Amino acid sequence: MKSPEAMASGRGVINLRFNQDQGCFTCCMESGLRIYNVDPLVEKAHFDIELMGSVAHCEMLHRTNLLAVVAGGSRPKFAENTVLVYDDISKKFVLEFTFTAPVKAVRLRRDKLVVALSQQIHVFTFPSPAQRLFTLETRENVLGLCEVSPLQTAERQLLMFPGHKLGSVQLVDLAYTEAGMSSAPVTINAHQGELACLAVNQQGTMVATASSKGTLIRVWDTSQRILLVELRRGSDPATLYCINFSVSSDFLCCSSDKGTIHIFALKDTRLNRRSTFSKMGGILGNYVESQWALANFTVPPECACICAFGSRNAVIAICLDGTFQKYVFSQDGNCNRESFDVYLDVCDDDEH
Repeated sequence: MKSPEAMASGRGVINLRFNQDQGCFTCCMESGLRIYNVDPLVEKAHFDIELMGSVAHCEMLHRTNLLAVVAGGSRPKFAENTVLVYDDISKKFVLEFTFTAPVKAVRLRRDKLVVALSQQIHVFTFPSPAQRLFTLETRENVLGLCEVSPLQTAERQLLMFPGHKLGSVQLVDLAYTEAGMSSAPVTINAHQGELACLAVNQQGTMVATASSKGTLIRVWDTSQRILLVELRRGSDPATLYCINFSVSSDFLCCSSDKGTIHIFALKDTRLNRRSTFSKMGGILGNYVESQWALANFTVPPECACICAFGSRNAVIAICLDGTFQKYVFSQDGNCNRESFDVYLDVCDDDEH
């Protein structure tokens, strides 16, 4: 999500994020924190402002009892430079990590905790013992762009974040790290402009990138560092909020401030649409070489939104205004609404 604090809506939602298998999501609010199951849509946990304060970021650890929380918003109970780990079984905070600057993002794996500041990435062993492994310097990273391959059994155990060079992505292999050391970072020169969005697939074999221009999404092979496919969201600049791979990596979806969710095929790219000007490639250049979405559907425009894949070719979209939408797409590009607008119960507790 892009600058969550700047996009908070009147319903009190500050930030939204899916867990590692995209089956749950966190809803960070001015009035605390909610955890929801996606299918069926059910509230699983509710932490009020007395316990959490207002919350800017929350990262689930799959579907376990551990949550990493960062305060923010208008009524924080904790400092914005601190990551707190909450145990929902013991009903208390069990770990605290404090930094010299505000925390921009936090990511969890079953064996690692990663914290992004505006110019640093900190990596810790997790959950026990919780020890700092290493710290990496980055270029200015106000969005806190940082992702890790979620599975310990993944083909590649990767950490990725903006490199020092404009538009580049740095990859660090977490399988070869020990205290005080990290593997030599590998760089992909992904875009000419600043990065705006990053995503990694479940196996760590592919990374998707988008720049602040927001017209193209590029998908890269993380082993060979080569471009696999270039996907065109549109021709007009846009702010991308979210990119996600399907669990199988057969498809990719993205959301932007244009109010459209785009769905692309990755395994069989012949399913993606091509420009009607493709025969004029010599004149129009790269514009016609990139692939356009297989399918798309609309959400409230200019309202920040996250998207992910559900079961049976379903795509879920959740927006900061509290709307929840589910569409099912077919390989011929049809997109059918399976659920009408559902509004999450996200009013501030004071309003009940």
